Amino acid sequence: MPIIDLSKDLVPEGCFLNQIPKAPTGHYAHLIVVRETESFPVFQTDGTLNIAKVSAGLHSDNSLIRLAMFKRKQSSPERLTGRELLHRVNITQNEDSSGDDYCDYNETFCGSCPDCVYYGFAIGDAGSEKSKVYVDTAYSITGYDESHQQFSFNALYEKGNMSQHGDVRSGFGEQDHIVPQVFFPSVITIKDVTVYSFAYVLNNVLRTKRYGAQTTRTGRLSNHIVGVVFADGEIFSNLKFTQAIHDGLGDDKNEIPLNPTKVLQTAQNTLSVLLEDDGVTYHLLNRENLKQLLGIVKAVTTDAEKLQLFLQEANTEAQEYAARVIQKASNKKQK
Repeated sequence: MPIIDLSKDLVPEGCFLNQIPKAPTGHYAHLIVVRETESFPVFQTDGTLNIAKVSAGLHSDNSLIRLAMFKRKQSSPERLTGRELLHRVNITQNEDSSGDDYCDYNETFCGSCPDCVYYGFAIGDAGSEKSKVYVDTAYSITGYDESHQQFSFNALYEKGNMSQHGDVRSGFGEQDHIVPQVFFPSVITIKDVTVYSFAYVLNNVLRTKRYGAQTTRTGRLSNHIVGVVFADGEIFSNLKFTQAIHDGLGDDKNEIPLNPTKVLQTAQNTLSVLLEDDGVTYHLLNRENLKQLLGIVKAVTTDAEKLQLFLQEANTEAQEYAARVIQKASNKKQK
């Protein structure tokens, strides 16, 4: 019996696969997340915040310039959180970098640990594996004008001032930051989902606290899980989810900053309506059922001994898949 046992009364039989299949089988789990900024993060490309001009809502003729949180701004920090735990229990053999199976992020992927198998990798001509975790660009509910602020920065000398030996340092500059309590609704999709891949990705999302640039000084963000959807296909997009919440807030969307309780309640209320339009067979967990599911997973991931056992079991699953699919395909290609 796996260390994480999800009751059939909570998650219907057939939602999870017993092993990762070689070919896609239409088993999806979707984590419905509302990301809330808690400091002044920076999501930028080429020195400016990422933005997009889109319709304000699903039933609105008005357009709105929204902040955009690109996919890698979301997945990379979460992936590194998981790898940190793998290092902690020595699954990626981080103590000895001389071995061929040493896993070094974006440098030398081992191709067989949970991170490589669940999130994918590419090693040039040596092989690759497509990610089973789908993440797309997320958009702020509020507009760009209400969601950012420009700050000046400087570089101090040892004594805490800007001058030394009569010379004033020229390290001045300005940079746009996203302000606190800006919300980015996001759907994280896990394809060909097993209990291990589901819990591994969920744990990464719950544990990751910093996103964007300058994470050693700012970038705090909280991930609110408002629903989990098991389905036989993909569901609504981040943009559609954001626009639906924007419509659902009514006049409350004009209160800046937005009320977190109202945002999360509205997000939960929109799920069933959006899912009905997706044309998939689904099972939605929210509110009390969601709390029960999160409680089962957290009971393992917040206990040091249970967490280590879980990571070892996930690693066994990943290695079995790597030997059965990835390495076998690589050997055939070499022949």
